[in-house]
Amino acid sequence: MMEIVESISDIPVQDPHGEEFSSADLDWIKFGSKEHHDDVALIHYARVDAFIIGECLNAECPTRFHIERGRKRPRGSLQEYKDDEYLEYRLYWCSFGPENYGEGGGILPSRRYRLNTRNRAARPQSMRGCTCHFIVKRLYARPSLALLIYNNRRHVNKSGSVCHGPLDRDAIGPGAKKVPYICNEIQQQTMSMIYLGIPEENVLEKHIEGIQRYCGSNAKVNSLASEYVHKLGLIIKRSTHELDLDDQASVKLWVERNKKSVFFYQDTSETDPFILGIQTEWQLQQMIRFGHCSIIAVDSTFGIKRLKYPLCTLLVFDSRQHALPVAWVITRTVAKPDVSKWMKALVDRIRAVDLGWKVNGFLVDDAAAEIDPIREIFSCTVLFSIWRIRRSWLRNIVKKCTNIEVQREIFKRLGEIVYSIWGGVDYVIALEKFIQDFVDQTAFLHYFKATWLPKIEMWLTTMRTLPLASQESSGAIEAYHVKLKVRLYDDSHLGAFQRVDWLVHKLTTELHSTYWLDRYADESDSFQNVREDYIASTSWYRALQIPDATVTLDDKNHLFAKVLSQKDSTVTRVVWNPGSEFSLCDCEWSMQGNLCKHVIKVNMICENLQSYKPSLSFQSFQDILMNLQQKPMDDSIALDLSTAWMHQMLDQIQKLVELNSSDDIGTVVKNMPLRWIAKKGRTSCGKPLAALVLPSCSKNNSGARKRNRKRKRLSRIR
Repeated sequence: MMEIVESISDIPVQDPHGEEFSSADLDWIKFGSKEHHDDVALIHYARVDAFIIGECLNAECPTRFHIERGRKRPRGSLQEYKDDEYLEYRLYWCSFGPENYGEGGGILPSRRYRLNTRNRAARPQSMRGCTCHFIVKRLYARPSLALLIYNNRRHVNKSGSVCHGPLDRDAIGPGAKKVPYICNEIQQQTMSMIYLGIPEENVLEKHIEGIQRYCGSNAKVNSLASEYVHKLGLIIKRSTHELDLDDQASVKLWVERNKKSVFFYQDTSETDPFILGIQTEWQLQQMIRFGHCSIIAVDSTFGIKRLKYPLCTLLVFDSRQHALPVAWVITRTVAKPDVSKWMKALVDRIRAVDLGWKVNGFLVDDAAAEIDPIREIFSCTVLFSIWRIRRSWLRNIVKKCTNIEVQREIFKRLGEIVYSIWGGVDYVIALEKFIQDFVDQTAFLHYFKATWLPKIEMWLTTMRTLPLASQESSGAIEAYHVKLKVRLYDDSHLGAFQRVDWLVHKLTTELHSTYWLDRYADESDSFQNVREDYIASTSWYRALQIPDATVTLDDKNHLFAKVLSQKDSTVTRVVWNPGSEFSLCDCEWSMQGNLCKHVIKVNMICENLQSYKPSLSFQSFQDILMNLQQKPMDDSIALDLSTAWMHQMLDQIQKLVELNSSDDIGTVVKNMPLRWIAKKGRTSCGKPLAALVLPSCSKNNSGARKRNRKRKRLSRIR
C-alpha cells in the first residue's frame, strides 16, 4: 500500500519535459486520510493545458475532455482556509461520457438528467458511458500551482469494460468490427466541410486522415470511409429545413429533436410572443471559455426588414479577439420581461456547468436596448458600440449622395455632432446648421429626417451616458455581421426569408460549421487556407499588417492621410478626416459602409499625436474619470459618501495590484488587519482552519467525528 500524504506541502511539484505530457508522465501520490484518499499530482498551473492536451492524445483511447462542472473564488474571499482549498475548480470528463447513449445505457451520477438524443442506438459519435474524469484545482494558498485529482484514469464504463477507442470492438453498434472508428470531432469536421461546399475528394482525404489516428491504415478502412462520406454528403444535401409545411409546426418539431441546442423556447400565444434561444454544446463551451471575466457583445436586430423575426446574436471575443457567436435569439420582442426570460435561462444554463462564471462587461449596439436586465442578470458594466450608427450613416451617404466631396463632408459633419457631446456644444443647433448646409441633398436628408432625427437624442444620450467601445471590438462585431449577411442572404431559397425553420437551419448548419472549422483549423494548425482566412477576417488584424512607413499625414491642415497599398505600389488610398471614427476612405470596402483597415491604421498613428483628437472611447473613459473627481458640497453627507467610495476603490485597486504581483497569496493574507467575526469565531484573517482545531490524541472514528463537527460549526460562523 502506497503511503498516504496528509498535507499538500509534502507533495512535490512536477514539471515533465516536452510541450505536452499525460498522466503516464507523472508520479501519482495518495493524498487524504485512510478513510478517503485520491490519486493526486502537483504541477504548475501554467501547464494545465499541456496536461489536458497530452491526455487527449492517449494512443489506446484518443478523446477530448469537456468541462462538466466548474467553480471559482475571488482572491482574498476566504478568511480561513485549508491548504487544499481551491481558487478555481474544474471537473474534466471524457467526451464519451458521462451518459451512455448505447443500448441499455444509463446516467452516471454527475448529472441528474439524461440529455435528449434523437436515436438511442449506439453510434460512433455517441457518449458511451465512459467514467474517465479528473479534477483540476488551482490552489487558493498557492495560485501558481494546480492540484490534479484523478478519480478514474481508465476509459471504461461502469461495468469496467473498455467503451471506446481502438481496443473496443463493439463501441459503434451493429457490425462494429467492419466499420472504421469515428469520434465526434471527426464527424463534426466532415459535416462542416460538406456544409461549406468543399469537394467530396478533399473531404474524404481529411476524413481518412482522422480515422487513421484510431484504426490505422488499410484498404478496407479507406473503402468504408469513402462510403460513409458519400452517404453523409447525400443526407446533408437532401436534408431540408421544412419539417412541416406550416412554419410554426416545423419549428416545434425542430425544437423537440434538438433539445440539447435550445436554451429557451416560447411559442406564440395570445399573451406571449415567439422567442427561440439556440446554443449548441460547442457554443456553450466557447461561452464558458472566452466569456468568463471578459466581454460579451451583441449584434441585435439583424434582418429586421427582411426576416420574419429579427435575429439577435451574442458574441464573445476568442483568442484572436475575433467575434465568435455563442448564442442566437430569434424574436421580435424587446420588452424587458421577455428579454429577462431568455437572458436568465442562458445564464442558468452556463452556471449549471460553471458556477463561478461571470462577465466583466456587456457591449450593446442599440440605444433602445433594455439595459436593466443585463445589469440584473449578468451583474456587469454595460458598454455601447457606435458601429451600427456609423455603418448605417456611411452606407446611406454613399448610396444617396453621388458627389464624393459631399459624401466626405456630410460624414465628417455627422461625426462632429457625435464628438460634440463632450464639447459643451448644443447638438440641436449643430443639427439645424447641418440640415441648412446640405439642404440640396434631398435624398439623404429625407432618409435622415425620417429614420434618425426622431431618435437622435436617445442615441446621443446613450453615448454620453455609457462607456464607449473601441474600434477593435466594433470592427470584430461588424466582421461577424458582414459574414452573417453573406451566409444568409446569398441563398437560392429567397422565398424562405419569412420562415423561421429556414433561419434556424442556416444558423445551426452552415454558419455553425464555418465558425467551428475556423476555430479547429486555428487550434490544430490544420486547413491552412481556412486558418489564414480566419486570422485575416477582421479589419483590425489587417491594419496591424500595414507598416507605419506607408502612411503619410497632412501635417498642415489635418484634412487627409495617404496609405500606400502593399499589393500594388502604384495604388494609394486616401483617408479623409483622419483621427476620427468618422473617417472615410476611398477603398471599395469603405465605400460599402464598412470600417476598413486603412481608416484603422491611420487612427492608430493619429492617437499618438497631440495635434489630433483622442478617440471616442478614450474621451468617454476620460469623462468618466473626470466625473469621479467632481467635488461635492463641503461639510455634507455627499462628501462623506464620495470619500468612502473613493477610498474603497483605492483599497480594492491596491489589493489587486498586490495580489497579482505576489507569487504566494499566504504572505498577502497574513498582512491583512485583524477582524473579529463572533465570540466563538475570533481569529486572525487568513489563519488556516486546521490551526484552529485542537489536535486529537485518539485516531479513532469518534475523534474524526468531533473534528468534523467543529469544522461544520466554524463554517456556519463564516
